[in-house]
Amino acid sequence: MPQAQKRAPPEGAPPEAPATPPGASLWRDAWRRLRRNRMAVAGAGVFLFMCAASLVGPWLSHYAYADQNLPYGPRPPSWTHWFGTDTVGRDLLVRVLHGGRISLAVGFLATAVSMLIGVLYGAVSGYCGGRTDALMMRLVDVLYALPFTVFVILLTVVFGQDIRLLFVAIGAVQWLTMARIVRAQVRGLRQREFIEAAVGLGLSMPRVVLRHVVPNVLGPIVVYATLTVPAVMLLEAMLSFLGLGVQPPMSSWGWMIKEGAEKMEAYPWMLLFPALCFSLTLFALNFVGDGLRDALDPRSSED
Repeated sequence: MPQAQKRAPPEGAPPEAPATPPGASLWRDAWRRLRRNRMAVAGAGVFLFMCAASLVGPWLSHYAYADQNLPYGPRPPSWTHWFGTDTVGRDLLVRVLHGGRISLAVGFLATAVSMLIGVLYGAVSGYCGGRTDALMMRLVDVLYALPFTVFVILLTVVFGQDIRLLFVAIGAVQWLTMARIVRAQVRGLRQREFIEAAVGLGLSMPRVVLRHVVPNVLGPIVVYATLTVPAVMLLEAMLSFLGLGVQPPMSSWGWMIKEGAEKMEAYPWMLLFPALCFSLTLFALNFVGDGLRDALDPRSSED
């Protein structure tokens, strides 16, 4: 059958408007910009590889992270032990991967604690405004004046060196910047029409904050959370270096770097491999954080 020909518009009628392309949401547009950032994509690949290797690697090895072989002693890298062995004959590859579990767990869980406190505190402060906002921010300023490292050391000394308390201790000092960022974003949203409409409908303050305010500041929250993970991992490494973090026989990258630094002249591989894995993970996370910041910033759009 012949195809029906498109009728011409009647004379004098306005021309037809061109078809409007489907709109893209903020997150879809951010994902498109993020995929164009090669350094962020490469950083995400390296980070996912380190997470997968740390999670699965120790289960696939013939050696356990705590198994000692004193007659074997410290040996350089070989086909039997790819990363070599430490001073008591333990396989260094398994210990590096197991240490990655601890370091990444501290990074993720302590960041989750800091996000939970900082987002709620900053959202309430920015939404309430007035004297409540001023009082809450003065408390943040006072806590900012305290040295973070000394505060964490005091918490670990008072409550003990339990690995679970380490998550809370680090997260308890990392929420201040998150609170300031969220508070600044919420102050800009407080006078928007959809917030006023929610208040006019009689919704309670907790519901307005959780259902309407916080979801609209997820972009900065995600970006800062990505940058908080490496900062927390650095803090844990420093505490382990000082002997206040993970305790033997458990190991983290910070503890292994401390142990390797003490014997670097005689056994340099004990410092090289933990430091290399730690550095690669931190660089990867920073590239991912920078990429997310550029992708979620509407001003960086080239459209």
